[in-house]
Amino acid sequence: MASRWLRPEVYPLFAAVGVAVGICGMQLVRNICINPEVRVTKENRAAGVLENFAEGEKYSEHFVRKYVRSRAPEIMPSINSFFADPK
Repeated sequence: MASRWLRPEVYPLFAAVGVAVGICGMQLVRNICINPEVRVTKENRAAGVLENFAEGEKYSEHFVRKYVRSRAPEIMPSINSFFADPK
């Protein structure tokens, strides 16, 4: 019987590594494309240090941070309230 090169037991590992590589790739593209401190072209690099506080504020205050700021810092609120709230 020939052994299989790719076993079904490693599929979850491939999925987890794939998600991690995807997140890293997304962050890399985000930083290269829209980070105000990263300048790829030679003309932009020659400009030196820019005082672009509005652009930096726009970059750092993205939609995920705005959404999380208004939420309670709980992972499972229903379970936390079930065990913590006296009734």
